[in-house]
Amino acid sequence: MLLGDSGTGKSHLLIALGVAACHQGRSVRYTTAAALVNELVEAADDRALAKTSPATAASICSASTLGYLHLDPRGAELLFQVLTEREERASVAVASNAPFSEWGSTFTDPRLAAAVVDRLTFNAHILETGTDSYRLRSTRAKKGTATT
Repeated sequence: MLLGDSGTGKSHLLIALGVAACHQGRSVRYTTAAALVNELVEAADDRALAKTSPATAASICSASTLGYLHLDPRGAELLFQVLTEREERASVAVASNAPFSEWGSTFTDPRLAAAVVDRLTFNAHILETGTDSYRLRSTRAKKGTATT
């Protein structure tokens, strides 16, 4: 679990972890929560969820960013099912710009949000990347050198 404000390196860290896992011969999948939820909803609509669900492939590590968008109730429930099926069987890496206390607005149901947090944090490594955006820091540094 990577938690921190925008621009603090969460996605870069997830990609680095994925690359390191690939170097170890593991299969890795990087996606956003919204894209994963869309995929799950489309598969459910086509009655092909069991065939396409990331939960059926134990070698896939999903990395999703949570907190930017609100998930519709059906999509949130499907994502919860995937996380439940993967619990203690395969790795999931997640980044969020929102603290756990705000996940109720992402999942629209506070109980569902609490259950998702419970599953994701069990035996997890939780890293806080802070609040200092490297993009903002870089822009300020460039402007500072341009004026001197």
